[in-house]
Amino acid sequence: MTRVLLLGGTTEAAAMARALAEAGVDAVYSYAGRTEAPVAQPLPVRVGGFGGVPGLVDLLLTRRFTHIIDATHPFAAQMSRNAVEASRITGVPLIALEREPWQARPGDRWTHVPDIAGAVAALGEAPRRVFLAIGRQTLAPFAAAPQHHYLLRLVDPPTEPLPLPRAEAVIARGPFTVEGDRTLLERHRIEVIVAKNAGGTGAEAKLIAARELGLPVVLIDRPVVPERPVARSVADVMAWLND
Repeated sequence: MTRVLLLGGTTEAAAMARALAEAGVDAVYSYAGRTEAPVAQPLPVRVGGFGGVPGLVDLLLTRRFTHIIDATHPFAAQMSRNAVEASRITGVPLIALEREPWQARPGDRWTHVPDIAGAVAALGEAPRRVFLAIGRQTLAPFAAAPQHHYLLRLVDPPTEPLPLPRAEAVIARGPFTVEGDRTLLERHRIEVIVAKNAGGTGAEAKLIAARELGLPVVLIDRPVVPERPVARSVADVMAWLND
């Protein structure tokens, strides 16, 4: 009998969960639990980490999972690395449901950097108004550049002071529209955007709005994960399950 562990937390994971539920597949949706009010899912849900590779191996064996679908965020690299290693140890086959990264188009003014430290450096010394569209987990390094004014967009209201001396937050959940993001950038007089190359459509609006306004974007490249089978659509994953 097929039993699937779906590693989620993304729009793609939610679509995958719906497809599994509609097909009657025995599956569990697992996510890290960093969002206070996650979207309801049509599958049984577990929240939290596994305790590294050993904990994930133990879960796969004790719960007798037959397949792993990694539909985590492209920047959840440690979880993806752990999943690849746990798959290797247990022999449970794994596939990643992964978004295509964004590609520059005519009019884009992108500066590619390898990591968060590179993004901090790319902002330069002169004070700028920055739309820091990277979530709340990796804000602290930008405290090294306190001369900038930072606009943050968060899913949940912050429960403790932000680690940046000059920052304000707007609370919103995607997907976002180009019109809405253009208005946001103009209202806050943003001069540069910092974003992760997450891909997908839910957060692309800010890049299109930046193109229309002629704003520069500092784009953080995806972290490297071990080689693994990759699918670009829910249909492809379902075909893999039924193979």
